[in-house]
Amino acid sequence: MRVGLVSPYSFDVPGGVQFHIRDLAEYLLAKGHHVSVLAPAEEGTPLPDHVVPAGRPVPIRYNGSTARLLFGPVAAARVARWIEEGDFDVLHLHEPLSPSLSMLALWSATGPVVATFHTANERSRAMQAAFPVLRPSLEKILGRIAVSEAARTTVTTHIGGDTAIIPNGVTTRSFAEAPRRREWTGTPGHPTIAFLGRIDEPRKGLAVLLEAMPRVLAEIPGARLLVIGPGTGETLRRRLPGDVAAATEFLGALADEDKASVLASADLYVAPHTGGESFGIVLVEAMAAGAPVLASDLPAFQRVLDAGGGGTAGATFVTGDAGDLATRTLELLADRPRLRNLSELGRRRARDFDWEVVAEEIIAVYDTVLAAASSSRWPPRPRAGLPRLRQRRDR
Repeated sequence: MRVGLVSPYSFDVPGGVQFHIRDLAEYLLAKGHHVSVLAPAEEGTPLPDHVVPAGRPVPIRYNGSTARLLFGPVAAARVARWIEEGDFDVLHLHEPLSPSLSMLALWSATGPVVATFHTANERSRAMQAAFPVLRPSLEKILGRIAVSEAARTTVTTHIGGDTAIIPNGVTTRSFAEAPRRREWTGTPGHPTIAFLGRIDEPRKGLAVLLEAMPRVLAEIPGARLLVIGPGTGETLRRRLPGDVAAATEFLGALADEDKASVLASADLYVAPHTGGESFGIVLVEAMAAGAPVLASDLPAFQRVLDAGGGGTAGATFVTGDAGDLATRTLELLADRPRLRNLSELGRRRARDFDWEVVAEEIIAVYDTVLAAASSSRWPPRPRAGLPRLRQRRDR
């Protein structure tokens, strides 16, 4: 099968959507499929051979974060040329309603299209603005995927239609086999707490965790906080109370294997996110590594932690409440049997999100879409009034 994957977000500053696309591409390639990924990327960004850079992205505030997107007539021409040269059996677009490459690819698509929606935002102005422009092109999407119930609700609220739920995937083995490292491993008197996320992005909740730390340190003076992720850590350190600054290590944006080792070594992983999350890939990574999880009680996080008949694979606290976070953290660190139990439940729950499970569900959508396309009139009849970007490319 020839599969074209389109990322709306830049591959030079990776995030959850980019990791999802990267891992899906690698899985499909390993199974013998032909895969090409089109993504925004700065010139000189190291990329695998199957990733095609479409041009320099522009940072734009989007869904409570800063997304690096690519749009415009030059990008539209590159997208159209990539689609034509790729001769794909299936074109798989991610976030096709964001103003970037996926939207341009939807306009240019002439074959079967699958779309995955990652965003959870029931009042998205961007989606509301995009819908009238994209309405004719949305008919090209023969398979819709949402990564969570929250993302599905966002799609049905703004554009309607039925959507399958297939979660984000994780290569759980790479986390499960990650070695513990002495510099990140704690002891009962000196436990390590891990956080993963962009330091400068408020919705990741680092400020809530740092607010909880003075109380944690008052009862466990030897506790350490390991912060993984890009951002101005040393600038933030200067604004922290002395004891919190001394207990906090800003590790920066680590390589995948180092990130996995931090998670495997930590006594507790804390996800203090305050909103805007449609899934919770960081929870799955932590659970796969064996780290007990304490997360804010966002609906998306609760669904990830829900192990069905096996109970809850992680503990939660009230979102945004630093006092409740401190209380739950201290309770867990004082209860070693509970930490061991959460670690085991988490490992089991993480397997539900392994790529061996998730990717096969996506491939099943591809097969269904191809069968539907072959039994119907395809390609769709060209419509008048396509966006001007496409018209300029054809001149």
